[in-house]
Amino acid sequence: MIYAQAFKKVYILFLFLVLCGSVSCHRKEMPRVTLSVNGRPLTAEIARTKHQRTQGLMYRYLLPRNEGMLFVFRQDKILSFWMKNTKIPLSIAFLDKNGKVTDIFHMEPYSLMPVTSRSKCRYALEVNLGFFKESGLEVGDRIDLTAIK
Repeated sequence: MIYAQAFKKVYILFLFLVLCGSVSCHRKEMPRVTLSVNGRPLTAEIARTKHQRTQGLMYRYLLPRNEGMLFVFRQDKILSFWMKNTKIPLSIAFLDKNGKVTDIFHMEPYSLMPVTSRSKCRYALEVNLGFFKESGLEVGDRIDLTAIK
């Protein structure tokens, strides 16, 4: 009886590890770029495709310090983001086509309340909550995006 219970626990752990491994295998590595946010380096994954932008940072447990995700759109438009299935508290900056910060918002995990840019933008940059404040980034500042163009 004790062996059966131990076997069952090991079997469940094995299935869990297999499932976790198969889920992580389906996430394709996105290209990365190093940006400078007021002189502070930030490594950002670049989400260019509709699928990459839709997935964003959902289902992740951790976003390393000084890392984020840059969402790239083909044309300027009003952008709107929410935190569905996102476990990490984030800050988001909306940027125009020249990298000028038009808005900065703070977002709570799992919130379905959208944050929307006030003007047409080309980019959105998500980082750990507080990164922009620590970097001194404010609306009107610019982030050099020449590395991604």
